[in-house]
Amino acid sequence: MRKLGMIGGLSWVSTAMYYDRINRAVQRRVAPMASAPLLIESLDFHQLWGLLEDQDWKRAETVLVDSARRLEQAGAEGLLICANSGHRLYDEIAAAIDIPVLHIAECVGVAMEKAGCKNAALIGTRNVMIEGFYRQRLVAHGVDLLPPDMTNVEAIDRIIYEELVVGKVTRSAERTLRTIITRKEQEGAKAIVLACTELDLLVDVDANVLPVFDSTRIHCDAALEWILGEE
Repeated sequence: MRKLGMIGGLSWVSTAMYYDRINRAVQRRVAPMASAPLLIESLDFHQLWGLLEDQDWKRAETVLVDSARRLEQAGAEGLLICANSGHRLYDEIAAAIDIPVLHIAECVGVAMEKAGCKNAALIGTRNVMIEGFYRQRLVAHGVDLLPPDMTNVEAIDRIIYEELVVGKVTRSAERTLRTIITRKEQEGAKAIVLACTELDLLVDVDANVLPVFDSTRIHCDAALEWILGEE
């Protein structure tokens, strides 16, 4: 198995989900006692959330690039950024190291294309929903995305940053997501993209009114294939 580096702590909740899912998959595929060869650097999310200004993102770029370099120097042969929002800095991180970086939105786009999905609603943090760095990857795979509704953007962003990233799951948040997904179906969406690594804490991915493409699961599945040399 190839050794995978993970930039984690973005948040610790999602990093734990990655670690659990990847190891359970390796255990199923390789051997009952097998575990994935992983290098994880858990960053301080207090310094890296709610980034709005260019100077904030420039500071974050330095932190994430330095993390990627440390993981490469420690022996990682490939890299995951364990967050959707952090992929705003994907190009800068990938350019700074000599090992492959598995882009989460690219993995989602490939999965949607294979499934024949041509129309979807994107749900995640504010920058994922309204900026082009994530949406363009999906569009490149033939997916037509519904425009973001700013009321939903604010509600979902608040739930993510005030609740999910600190490990808090509430019935109110679950109801809010169910309502938003139902409205997206009424607006013509044929699928939902969960483009926040913590959102499957709230959304039943396997039993929903619409097909759900969960970025966390898809990214972890791609990581498994890479670790096993099957990508």
